Amino acid sequence: MAIIVQLDQVLLERRMSLTELSDRVGVTVANLSILKTGKARAIRFSTLNALCRELDCTPGRLLANTPGPQPGGEVPED
Repeated sequence: MAIIVQLDQVLLERRMSLTELSDRVGVTVANLSILKTGKARAIRFSTLNALCRELDCTPGRLLANTPGPQPGGEVPED
């Protein structure tokens, strides 16, 4: 299973730019872009909390679990 980030959809729904979100949460546009494109390997709970606060959503709205291999062809460890 792969975890995907749905930040793009939430930003569209909120009519908010990545730059505006960056200013609100104190995370660089570059780091938010990495998160948005699914290239992030981790996210801090404090960052997730700030994103949820500013986007008025829950973590489950930003993150989803999908069937199939993880991005990059990684095999999860048991």
